[in-house]
Amino acid sequence: MSDWMALFEAALPVLLQGAAHTLLFALVAMVLGLALGLAVAMVRVARLPVLSQLAAFYVSAMRGTPLLVQIFVIYYGLPGVGLELDPVPAGVLALTLNVAAYLSESLRGGIAGVAKGQWEAAFSLGFTWWQTMRHIIAPQALRLSVPSLSNSLISLIKDTSLVSVITVTELMLATKEVIAQTFQPLPLYLAAAAIYWALSALFERLQRHVENRLNLAHQR
Repeated sequence: MSDWMALFEAALPVLLQGAAHTLLFALVAMVLGLALGLAVAMVRVARLPVLSQLAAFYVSAMRGTPLLVQIFVIYYGLPGVGLELDPVPAGVLALTLNVAAYLSESLRGGIAGVAKGQWEAAFSLGFTWWQTMRHIIAPQALRLSVPSLSNSLISLIKDTSLVSVITVTELMLATKEVIAQTFQPLPLYLAAAAIYWALSALFERLQRHVENRLNLAHQR
């Protein structure tokens, strides 16, 4: 056990640096994915000709194929058509496109959860469809979608481990590099798992805090 403690102490700075990169990738992909997911959800709800069909195909393709395959397509496949990306942009792009598909469905469900009378009341006051969505429906849909959005972020934190296959230095790749030097896979993989768990638990607490604040604001 003392050997493990010494190993953890030596490896901790490298693992924490990898965890910081993991968190950064997850947050950037989440922000970009939320913006894209909201746009996709609104296009599908509005049932815009052609665009809604394209949005539905995008969501189906992203949700129906493994993230690892999507990473390979973007990093190794796109250079074949003249578009070459460095590992970090390729990883962020893959994570963003993947999580946006799931977020769009969460947001679409949140929009569907808003009472139909809200639409009717807004239209009776002279609001347009987009004004109703922006000022009345979307804020309520976001509140309803907080649990599923938070779950997507927690899943995204774990999914960042897949970008290590294209040499993006995050927690998993940092762990593998330390293992290559120490030949101690079990304690180091356990340490990485503990860090992922801690990050997930942190965002679970943040999720509950946000839910409580939104519920209090809604009751006032």
